[in-house]
Amino acid sequence: MELTPGDFVVHVNYGIGVFLGIERISAASNERDYITLEYADGEKLFIPIEQVNLIQRYIGQEGKKPGLDSLGGKGWAKRKEKAKKAVEELAQGLLELYSRRKSEPGFAFGADTDWQSEFEAAFPYQETEDQLRCIEEVKHDMEAPIPMDRLVCGDVGYGKTEIALRAAFKSVMNGKQVALLAPTTILVEQHFETFRDRFARFPVKIAMLSRFRSPKEISASIGAIAGGDVDIAIGTHRLIQKDVKFRNLGLLVVDEEQRFGVKHKERLKQIKTSVDCLTLTATPIPRTLNMSLMKVRDMSILNTAPQNRLPIETFVMEWSEDMVARAIRQEIERGGQVYYLHNRVETIQETFIFLQTLVPEVSIAVGHGQMEDDELEEVMRSFVHGECQMLLSTTIIENGLDIPNVNTIIIDRADMLGVSQLYQLRGRVGRAGVPAFAYLFYPDRRALSEIAMKRLRIISDHTELGSGFKIALKDLEIRGAGNILGREQHGYILSVGYDLYLKMLDEAVAALSREKRDEAPEVFLDLDYSGFIPEAYIPDAMEKMEVYKKIASVTTDEELDRVYKEVEDRFGPIPDEVQSVLALAEIRILCRKLFITSIKEEKGTLRVEFSRLSRVSVERVVRMVREGGGRVALDPKMPNFLLLKTGAIGLREKSEFLKDRLALLVS
Repeated sequence: MELTPGDFVVHVNYGIGVFLGIERISAASNERDYITLEYADGEKLFIPIEQVNLIQRYIGQEGKKPGLDSLGGKGWAKRKEKAKKAVEELAQGLLELYSRRKSEPGFAFGADTDWQSEFEAAFPYQETEDQLRCIEEVKHDMEAPIPMDRLVCGDVGYGKTEIALRAAFKSVMNGKQVALLAPTTILVEQHFETFRDRFARFPVKIAMLSRFRSPKEISASIGAIAGGDVDIAIGTHRLIQKDVKFRNLGLLVVDEEQRFGVKHKERLKQIKTSVDCLTLTATPIPRTLNMSLMKVRDMSILNTAPQNRLPIETFVMEWSEDMVARAIRQEIERGGQVYYLHNRVETIQETFIFLQTLVPEVSIAVGHGQMEDDELEEVMRSFVHGECQMLLSTTIIENGLDIPNVNTIIIDRADMLGVSQLYQLRGRVGRAGVPAFAYLFYPDRRALSEIAMKRLRIISDHTELGSGFKIALKDLEIRGAGNILGREQHGYILSVGYDLYLKMLDEAVAALSREKRDEAPEVFLDLDYSGFIPEAYIPDAMEKMEVYKKIASVTTDEELDRVYKEVEDRFGPIPDEVQSVLALAEIRILCRKLFITSIKEEKGTLRVEFSRLSRVSVERVVRMVREGGGRVALDPKMPNFLLLKTGAIGLREKSEFLKDRLALLVS
């Protein structure tokens, strides 16, 4: 967790605040570091550094500031409770849907044929490990006697279409028809061309239902589908209207289901109950969300970039007409096409005239979200087919088509866009195995805000493949979760923060699926000690926060050993003050083993609270008290509390004392 002063954070108990930094405070001869948070009305909260695990960066909608909670107010508790109920209802619905589908009878496809092997061998690229794993998962589902419902998530160009092609071939080889549904006519046409090329050597009939087909052609295709003369039908929502009847449908492939309307989704639900369904999406699914949903939905994730994918050379610079003209001409001269992004509809025509004057030899098309659907699709179609060399557009291309011939993107006023948008837009190029270029321009002779400069620096510094998932995708995680879980859940995610929402979802799914959990509770430590990371040891505040977070997240002896080695390797011999902080991690590990929820120190006595006394044998407790030399006792009022008398000793000595005494209880 990287935090810089000014970042919004979520404290599990107090809600949304602002991180101000780490402050060293001396009290009663002890010196410790505290995390300083600011809440509504300027109220400040000081959190002991050992409780850093209770704080997460607030991940919300980029560019929108969340409201701060009030300390002592009820707003946070209410929002958290609402989100918890919504998550439980969602988990319940997902589990019911999953169990109902698992009980439905389906068609069990046969094993791969020789033709299947021949078809797959014709794939012109080397499959990634992720692709091969996903293909095996899909085939395994298809060969099972229940309907498949698998979601495949992966960035554009990561190989989702090849997975769909192989599944479609398997279906056709088993005498079953395939329906491929896409949200736009352009996507339908692109899929049709891809399928037609890949199936050219095999006796497979493919039809397309789209606006670019005449009524007569559509009518003929519908008749052929009903008669079983079409093996694979590709279309927009026209494909799932009631007059389209399949003779023997075995596989439904849906590209970007979240972009279909409510009525279409209802129709899809009806179809899914009886046939195998494969859903493709370019929405990024973070690993944490994936782990939660894996228990209630079959998912395959493509995280590995194809071998021919090259890093995109990124230039961040002041506006320059000469540089714009040079970038456009360089791409056109090598036979490529260009995206020119201007994200203001009201001035896009002025930009069109400017570009025509700047590079008169280049043919330019204009596309934006306020155009009629038919007009926009026609523009996109002409660009896809290479009828124009440059597309001047708004951010509508952010989740666009896979056009390998476009390998230069120019973004005008990049300082106005968020990091995640810049990452997505840059990802529109660089998929053809040739060098690709992204030019991010900001106004010349004008001061940029600190935030804008930070965004541009992040994008320019991170060009290696996959880095986007590390640097820019916090906002995309929110959008991704919203797309997969629905618009209502998106609101709850924003109300409590992404990390806390995921934790709630994971707990709800585990509880409802009766998944056996043997996780130790969070440990609350309130001990008298001196311990901190001195500035002389780790001068950089962000590095210091990172080390504190690593120490706080340690759960096993092996993890603690790794942290010890890493800290010593990076920063040198560990001083006593840092040894004390590491001793806290040792105590926390011991607490996890014994399901201890808290240890509070008062006047030289440690009050140890157990959450599950059943995990500790009574005989061992009695023996420990008997052999404790008067320094160990049971609390007469509270049987799940142990009292350990340590006296005034340092934290490392307390750690040794606890390990020595409580070791008798560890089985």
